Amino acid sequence: MKVDASSSGERISLLRVLGPGHVWALGVGIVLVGEYMGWNFAVGKGGAIAALIACWFAGLLYTCVAMIDSEVTSSVAAAGGQYAHAKHIVGPLMAFNVGLYLVFAYTMVEAANAITLGHLVQIVGVMAGFEDASDKPFIVLTIVFLAWLNYRGVYTTLTFSLVITAFAFVFICVLFFAVQPWSDAYIKHDQLLTGLPYGWLGVLAALHFGMWFYLGIEGTTQAAEEVRSPARALPLGTMTGIVTLLIASTMTWYICSGLMPWEYLGQSVTPLFDAARLTNSTLLMVLLFIGTIFSALASANCCINDASRAWFSMGRDRYLPQVFGAVHPKYRTPYRAIAFLVPVALVFAYFAPLDRVITFSILSGLLEYTFMAFNVMLFRRKWPLGSIKRSYVHPFHPWPAVILLVLCSATYVAVFLGYGTQLIAMMVFYIVASLWFAVHRYKYVRRGEQFAMPWPRPVGY
Repeated sequence: MKVDASSSGERISLLRVLGPGHVWALGVGIVLVGEYMGWNFAVGKGGAIAALIACWFAGLLYTCVAMIDSEVTSSVAAAGGQYAHAKHIVGPLMAFNVGLYLVFAYTMVEAANAITLGHLVQIVGVMAGFEDASDKPFIVLTIVFLAWLNYRGVYTTLTFSLVITAFAFVFICVLFFAVQPWSDAYIKHDQLLTGLPYGWLGVLAALHFGMWFYLGIEGTTQAAEEVRSPARALPLGTMTGIVTLLIASTMTWYICSGLMPWEYLGQSVTPLFDAARLTNSTLLMVLLFIGTIFSALASANCCINDASRAWFSMGRDRYLPQVFGAVHPKYRTPYRAIAFLVPVALVFAYFAPLDRVITFSILSGLLEYTFMAFNVMLFRRKWPLGSIKRSYVHPFHPWPAVILLVLCSATYVAVFLGYGTQLIAMMVFYIVASLWFAVHRYKYVRRGEQFAMPWPRPVGY
């Protein structure tokens, strides 16, 4: 897939340099920070047991997402992920909306990571005696530095994420074994688990933040044009990623719910670091401080990669001004898309509360997952098995799509219970954006040029 790289008309493509490990790092790197912060707000909604139920239901939701993504992306191997799926399978209006969902989902995760990193550095600064320590400079430095790293090249960017994501996952495992889960030396579940303080309504409400354990695993699809073997690397990297997250999320819940009362855990900004502090081990505190920093950096780094690819793809296809569809002539990155999204992330990270930023990302993700369920059913109907080459076929169709729709519907209700005003405001925003596209931008789209797959005509068309 070629793109305009400069005003002189030079044609340059993205580089195919990534392997399955990088795809794993892209998916897990975005999400692993959800084990270090954010998920615990589900505890505040319904208690620790409700958060565990939400964790497993969200794990089922994202397993369906990973299965569906692996099939469609291995067939539609183009930058933009679900946006590329929408433009090939549904049409321009849906593609535009899905592109926006992707951009805001990832950009809000990036902002949440910067907030967490700044908050943690501020806490440690105060503990070290720097009473006037501020989180704001670290928020800005995090976003600007990672944008620069993405600007310089995708291989370096995702190799960096691969290394620090692996360390962050290992540190969770170290903490898990350090608290001796086979004994009652640290873990006090018998004293701290108090059932369901808000009943089953609390379980429903907990689904909202339970998604934070996994939100972003679908970002592996954004690397479709930059992996050496999409048919092998994308399904392998995505499915191993969701398994990694299921293990990490369960260990995280077990540690934190056994060390902290649910009333405190439900409002902690950095729960794993707080858990390490409660062990009175300086070594564990240092490791989980580093792990939180690493996970926030890896997640924000991968989010910049994914959001910029979606924005770049929309510019390349004229859904947005074509200026965003440029590739850097030296570094082969979508540098204008990267630069444009920096101030957006900064505004939200600097001024918005963490729970509101997380909710913005979750709602954008929910809209995207709802589309995916309908999209895969339409994909199978238009191009049945055997009509085109599929490198991966997800099993039990259509049940993963049906389960995904049911769980998404339940989570919409959960979000409405706590953030109804924000839910309505976001829906209005996306409706207004859709009207802008239909009235002003649709006329620039060239549907024949954007359909890049060598497929036969759809069944029934």
